[in-house]
Amino acid sequence: MLLHHSRVDARTDSTGVLIPLEEQDRTRWHHEMIGEGVRLLTGTVTPYQLQAAIAACHATAATAGETDWARIAALYERLAGFAASPFVELNRAVAVAMAEGPAAGLVLVDAITDAGALEGYPLLPATRADLLRRLGRWAEAENAYRQALALAPGDSERTYLRRRIDEVRARLG
Repeated sequence: MLLHHSRVDARTDSTGVLIPLEEQDRTRWHHEMIGEGVRLLTGTVTPYQLQAAIAACHATAATAGETDWARIAALYERLAGFAASPFVELNRAVAVAMAEGPAAGLVLVDAITDAGALEGYPLLPATRADLLRRLGRWAEAENAYRQALALAPGDSERTYLRRRIDEVRARLG
């Protein structure tokens, strides 16, 4: 919890709009909480410890580019051995996309979509949209962002998704 809470001040902008992890100002993170969280990562491996280890990978990377995505993907795979779920698989897909490229992650996201396990979950089309955007597949990304927008639970999420839609529409010309 310390590792997750350490980023609380950087998660939204001054108007309450979401800021993705890779765009967060890491100087606004609470590094004393990160240090304490990392110090507590000891003992028997449990699902909670694996989740904390994933959070520690994010929290201890000096920049977004220095995040050890391959390790995060491996930790999610290990977590799936304890607590398999489509949510864990979606997070693993994101980590794989960041470690191996968006096309590799998109294969996993599409498998989750095809299985129908996360139907109605807004982060599934939002994740798919982000990967399509990273691949330059603007029209498909716009469609997926619109699907996510229709499912978004709050104003902050809707504002963020509308900004992404505007971004990909600008690429379409």
